[in-house]
Amino acid sequence: MKQVIATTSAPAAIGPYSQAIRAGQTLYLSGQIPLDPATGQIIDGDVRAQTLQVMQNLQAVLEAAGTDFSALVKTTIFLHDLADFAVVNEVYASFLTPPFPARATVQVARLPREVAVEIDGIAVLA
Repeated sequence: MKQVIATTSAPAAIGPYSQAIRAGQTLYLSGQIPLDPATGQIIDGDVRAQTLQVMQNLQAVLEAAGTDFSALVKTTIFLHDLADFAVVNEVYASFLTPPFPARATVQVARLPREVAVEIDGIAVLA
């Protein structure tokens, strides 16, 4: 059985998807972009500010599922420009503690709403 996880502390879905789905003890987090949950608008700022908002959005969804970043086992970071990797990695790392989740980072031609970064994840719940 699957359970929808939703919170107003993270941006509402802008398409036909859920913020997260719990299937058994696995939580699948949809990709988050730097949307302000209060306004539904892309935040102003550089890739550092955008990554901070993305991580805060992911944190809100994890909290709505009753967990935190320590439950993450896999993430994927989608970057518009791989030259931003070091900055994104620094912000990303500030939210995590060892053992870190497995991760892939890829450069993509385009992201929703022309943002610089999107991150999704998979977590295992206790």
